[in-house]
Amino acid sequence: MFFTSYEFLGFITVLFILYYVIPGKYQWMLLLLASYFFYFVAGADYLIYILATTVTTWFAGCRIEQNVDRQRAWLKEHKSELSAEEKKEYKNRQKSIRVRWVLACLLINIGILAVTKYTNFFIANVNGILGAFGQPEKLSPVTLVLPLGISYYTFQSIGYLIDVYRGTTEAEKNPFKFALFVSFFPQLIQGPISRFGDLSQSLYERHPFKGRIVCCGLQRMLWGYFKKMVIADRILAAVSTIIGDPGTYHGAYALAGMLLYTIELYADFTGGIDITIGIAEVMGITVQENFHRPYFSKSLKEYWRRWHISMCSWFRDYVFYPVSVCKPMQEFSRFSRKHFGEVVGRRLPVYVSSFVVWSATGIWHGASWNFIVWGIANFVVLMVSEELEPLYGRFHERFSVDGRLSYKIFQVGRTFLLICCLNLFDCYTKVSDTFRMFGSILTASNWKVLWDGSLLSLGMSGLDYGIVAAGCGLMLLVSLWQREGSVRGMIARQPYGMRAAVWCGLFLLIVLMGSYGIGYDASQFIYNRF
Repeated sequence: MFFTSYEFLGFITVLFILYYVIPGKYQWMLLLLASYFFYFVAGADYLIYILATTVTTWFAGCRIEQNVDRQRAWLKEHKSELSAEEKKEYKNRQKSIRVRWVLACLLINIGILAVTKYTNFFIANVNGILGAFGQPEKLSPVTLVLPLGISYYTFQSIGYLIDVYRGTTEAEKNPFKFALFVSFFPQLIQGPISRFGDLSQSLYERHPFKGRIVCCGLQRMLWGYFKKMVIADRILAAVSTIIGDPGTYHGAYALAGMLLYTIELYADFTGGIDITIGIAEVMGITVQENFHRPYFSKSLKEYWRRWHISMCSWFRDYVFYPVSVCKPMQEFSRFSRKHFGEVVGRRLPVYVSSFVVWSATGIWHGASWNFIVWGIANFVVLMVSEELEPLYGRFHERFSVDGRLSYKIFQVGRTFLLICCLNLFDCYTKVSDTFRMFGSILTASNWKVLWDGSLLSLGMSGLDYGIVAAGCGLMLLVSLWQREGSVRGMIARQPYGMRAAVWCGLFLLIVLMGSYGIGYDASQFIYNRF
């Protein structure tokens, strides 16, 4: 039962009705039941994993907060009896207890994620090493269940635990409310990765029926289904054909596949997030935005501030900052400054921390080397750009290009092309195929396939390409309008007849031009596999 299935549409229709029929104080309980029902239908075997994460994280969070409360009460009671040194020693002992709770919980939950997602990747690499030394393969792949959304709910739970440890979030005392935070079904397939302090503000509240709010949520869902079903799924056939046979489809074909995949990825992922935010909005729940017009970015650094915002902020707050300020990194910083000079010494720890973050980001995306290399490639481009920043500044000053529309368009186009190239690692499952296809683009001799009709043999007709082009044009216009404010708000200020025409027209476009057929399932949500 996935977002694009009739079963899911029936499920959320019944849920929306019940949500506003029952008393408000029971709404969060209904959501908990609905979320676990959704997860049970996706796979009954998955329940043990999400329950393990929920119970261990909730218990550890409560124990950490109890320790803080006891520490505060004990220090207040013995305030006059203790010296400053004794207070410091006591605080350090209590802190070590809290650290042990955090580490134990992280070990359990990251262990579950690592075993279910990366065991066969580890086995394949061990066998590869043995084969390189002339030894026969010793290990056989194992059959393991990969729970739906495990990367998302694990990271969301880890973020909560660390926030409780840091004292920025109060521990949730009610285990069932916490279970809802972990399992809230719209987020399970592809995020966003919510923070407890943000989502809990509206997740547990009573929400009386408000027609305007419900309509806004349904409109957001409609826009998401348009991007997903009319654009992303229509492109899927051509992309699958190209990347499925790199021996045949190389050179100009690889370039076409790279560009089409980048469009498909945007329409698929942002469409899914639109549906998620829309479902929550119908019920009065606020889920954070995950995109901010990423393809308008003028640099890769800006792109990663606009794309998958919740993931990037998670790695920044819970990986980059802790790694960059930990004691071993401070020692490395002092060592670097002493032996390599102040300038290099300041930068090396930042680069090491960034390398850790981007390697982890790649591994998070998938258990294969192409994702790891993808992460490292992003790191290299970002660090080189950082080092060349002074040169860029002198160039801009010398030629006075800042503020020019033509130069902004060049920057956006350059960044988009760079993103397309990096996406090749996502397209092909082997690193060797990725580099081979990139090389074939640079040395292509089959450019005529782009205009001689060969692209019509990839599973997309001329009409399909026309629909995709029109859909991309509409997405571009909406993105441009968003610079002036909410597009839904602009439409809402129009006369009723015009509003009805816009939303009914979009609904008809989905019905008439959406991609349907055999094999139409949740695997088509690209980020579901991450």
